[in-house]
Amino acid sequence: MKRIFLIGYMGVGKTTLGKELAAKIGFQFIDLDHYIQGRYQKTINEIFAELGESKFREIEHKLLKEVAEFEDAVVSTGGGTPCFYDNMDVMKQAGVTVYLKTDPEVLLKRLFAGKDKRPLIKDKSEDELLEFIIENVAKREPFYNQAQIVFETGGLVQRSDIAGHVDKLIEMLPK
Repeated sequence: MKRIFLIGYMGVGKTTLGKELAAKIGFQFIDLDHYIQGRYQKTINEIFAELGESKFREIEHKLLKEVAEFEDAVVSTGGGTPCFYDNMDVMKQAGVTVYLKTDPEVLLKRLFAGKDKRPLIKDKSEDELLEFIIENVAKREPFYNQAQIVFETGGLVQRSDIAGHVDKLIEMLPK
């Protein structure tokens, strides 16, 4: 096992768990969105605004294939990454895919407080945000459910919960 890909909706804990997991098993941590931003010297929002979603997804696909070649890496993908091109196949062929799954109500609590940082949800009321989360998770779940491992992160509430979750995830990974 040279690569672990963490997939799931925004707010599930891909970056939080990914960094801790990588440190614990001695892998490098790669946040795919940050990797793209570093390569293009623009934020994801700027790329979306200037080039549109279609071009962004092309860039994302190309750079996903690039990081899929890295050795000993935990890769946190964007929430939409698994849903475009053959990205799930790319990830499954390159390593282990883990769907970090959380109930919409938990996601609402996590996302509502920091919604100003996320352009897709910044103007939504609490009720609108919950409806948005439910609709989008339902659209993406057929892709997410192709992951080799489904890991529940609803109990990830405080920083002190991270280590226990990482230990449980490590037990589920292939040896």
